[in-house]
Order: sequence, then C-alpha cells, then structure tokens
Amino acid sequence: MRVLVTGGGGYIGAVLCRQLLEAGHRPVVLDRLFWGRKPLAGLDVEVIRGDLRAFDEAWLTGIDAVCHLAGLSNDPTAEYNTEANWQMNALGTERLVAACAVRGIVRFTFASSASLYDSEISSHDVARSPTMCDETTELSPRGAYSLSKKYAEDVVLRAASDAFAPVIFRQGTVYGYSPRMRFDLVVNTFVKDAILQRRLYVHGGGWMWRPLVDVEDVAAVHVMALSAPLDRIRAQIFNVLEENYQIRQLAMLVAGSLGLLDPPIRVDLREAPLPEFVRNYRMSNAKLSRVLGFTPSRTVLESIQHMLERLPLDRLDEYGDPRHYNIRWMTLLEEFHAEQREFTSIY
Repeated sequence: MRVLVTGGGGYIGAVLCRQLLEAGHRPVVLDRLFWGRKPLAGLDVEVIRGDLRAFDEAWLTGIDAVCHLAGLSNDPTAEYNTEANWQMNALGTERLVAACAVRGIVRFTFASSASLYDSEISSHDVARSPTMCDETTELSPRGAYSLSKKYAEDVVLRAASDAFAPVIFRQGTVYGYSPRMRFDLVVNTFVKDAILQRRLYVHGGGWMWRPLVDVEDVAAVHVMALSAPLDRIRAQIFNVLEENYQIRQLAMLVAGSLGLLDPPIRVDLREAPLPEFVRNYRMSNAKLSRVLGFTPSRTVLESIQHMLERLPLDRLDEYGDPRHYNIRWMTLLEEFHAEQREFTSIY
C-alpha cells in the first residue's frame, strides 16, 4: 500500500517509515521537516513538505492508507503556543479525516495519547497507586495538549463508517532509539544524564507512575492496523504500552544498565516538595493484546541496552544538540524566524 505518514520525519515517524518499507509498503511523508531530512536519510520514501494547517487534498492522490502522527507532541510545546497546538492537533486532524473520508481512504491510524487519563492527583497522594485505566475509563482532559487530542479523537470516531475504518492508539510515554532522537522523554533523559553526569535526579521520591512503550512497538501497532481485519479496528481505541513503571524504577534500571561505568551512576531520590498536583496514572494494554494479538518486543531494560549500543558514547557534545529537545528547538526556530524573516537567504 501507498501510505501517507503525517509527521513522518519525527521521532516515531522515522521509525514507522522504516517498518513500513520492511513490510512492503510505500511511505509518503508529509512533514514540515522541523528536524531536517537527516532522520529519513537513506530511505526510499517520497517527501511532501507541507503543513496540516494548509492542507491540500492533492496530497491524498494515490494514497491507500494514512498513519496520522503529525502535530505538537507534548504539554510544553502545546502550552508554548496554544493556538498553533489547536490548529495542528485538533483542526488539522479534522481536515485530514474529512478529506480521507471523501476520498474513500478506508484505513486511518491516529496517534493519540495516554495523557488523556491524567487526572492530576494531589502530591500528598503520590505514593498511592493510581487506578488502572482502560479504554472505557472516563476522561477528564486538562491542558492544551490533552484537550486537543480529545477533540481529535471525537472527530475520528464520528467519521467512522462502513467505508472509513479509523483506529485510535492512545500511546504511553515513548522511549528508545530513533534516527530523530529525543532526550526530553523520561527514559531517554535518564540515559542521557547517566552518560553525561553519572547522576540521576529523581524528584519527589519518584513515586509517580507512567505507562511506557518502546518507539519500535508504537510504530509496529500502526503497521499492524494496516492489515488487521476491519471489523476489529473500525472506530476502536487501544492503549499502547509495554508496562507501567514508577519514575524511581526507571532511574534504577538505567543506573543498573550503566553500572560498569566509572564513576558509577548515582541515583539521587530527592524527597523535595512537589507541585500541588502531579501527573500519576497507569493504563492497561489488555485490549490491544486480546484483539490484535500485540506483544511488546522490548522491555525498558532491553531498550536502554539498545540505546547504549546506538548512541555516540564518545561524542558527548551530540547530546546538547537542540534538535533532540522539542521545546528547545521550537523556541530557537521561533527566535530565528523573528530575527531573519526580512532576509531572502541565510548567507
């Protein structure tokens, strides 16, 4: 199939494109290319440099399926520019879904977020295990990012029909190696800090829970949906995770994986005061396992080891590249654009 991957040049998209090629599909990347073309280097993919906010239905010509990953991907970037977040994540998805339905594109996968389950409990209750959420759990999204994702989910579900079979994946916090590497995700951040500082700081004792999943497994469920029976995926929501972990567990796993380094990694479990409300949630992947037969390919520990095999341990300056940090790169681009917009060339 010829598959349009929105956000195909990003952290998940660069991995998904490789898996699509391995599965015999032909990826077409629709991306602003904020991170450049390097994440797609060496891949036989067509690239459309475009923005969902100025969607052109011609981009869907010859497309058989869509994997929709594009948009702002976390709370910091969404809060940095709430209007852009709504235009991309909510209204951009609405335009894309409507165009796909009109064009008769049946298969459509949507990358939603586990943050929809975040109820922001009191920091005084942080050591108490939160409720295990499944796809029927009542949602109370808050914040620009979660609200935009909930709106987009509703748009996708309303559009479902006999001729349009969208599926929603509520993805846990992602970790693992990607050609468009990120070091602003909890596991990846710990790996980076262990390499650079030999010390991991865990605030509030690290009692908070998060659902975690390897980037390869996130990509794999999108590929799986392209061949799954339509009656199993049409208008369905699936939680996507490997397991739920407390932040302190993740720090210990990273420290243990790099235990042979000298000096050894120190984990600093700071019991410093937390904000009044903290993010603390768990979710179940039982439905994904039962309906689509999904089995995670990598645990956090295995992914940490894989990252250590792929990351440049001898080029420490690489870890400071702002392209590896979404909000930092977004801020720099905004500043650069403001300062240089009057010129027609860089040099």
